[in-house]
Amino acid sequence: MIRKRSVENSDAKPRRVATGAAIMQPAVTDALTRALFEDWAEHGYVGISLERVAQRAGVGKAALYRRWPSKLAMVSERLNHVGIDLASLEDTGTLEGDIRAMLLQLRRVLRHRLVRRILPDLHAEMQRNPALAGDVRGRLQTARRGRAASVVQRAIARGELKATTDVTLFNDAAGGMLYWRVIITRETADRAYIEGLVQFILGGLSSEQTGRPPG
Repeated sequence: MIRKRSVENSDAKPRRVATGAAIMQPAVTDALTRALFEDWAEHGYVGISLERVAQRAGVGKAALYRRWPSKLAMVSERLNHVGIDLASLEDTGTLEGDIRAMLLQLRRVLRHRLVRRILPDLHAEMQRNPALAGDVRGRLQTARRGRAASVVQRAIARGELKATTDVTLFNDAAGGMLYWRVIITRETADRAYIEGLVQFILGGLSSEQTGRPPG
């Protein structure tokens, strides 16, 4: 009798794709994703157990291995997937509005309870794990910096900035300061702080246009 599809919560690690292929249920993928990040937040990257992740998700190991062959593969693909939430930045019509929208979006991500615990560990692990570092830098960081660069490109198109504006410096200033505030020092990043940061970045960009130091 030909088996039409495999069961998602089977405990046996599949050796081949069954006839008809296994149906990848989105709900199972979502449960495994949540379980992965919960486990990571508790145990760090080194301590992640895929068996424990499957148990947390309430599925068999086969459901996990059917999707990802290793911890690195799962972590890399899931990090890239959740990054889709930041795929685009609102075009508010002005450079100031775009910077504000970008910082508010980034703050929302950085404030997430799991993100606050995982990010420092991720960056520490990247120093020890070339494969993880290459994947994160090759896809996630490139995509993030590309989205931020779009803010500068729109401002150039509007005539608000010169075509020679240093996009790399803008990226470092916009993302680095808020990351330091929320993740490293754990200080408040309220609306007043965001507004101050918007004006600080605008001031830096303005001085770059005139060639004069700020102040």
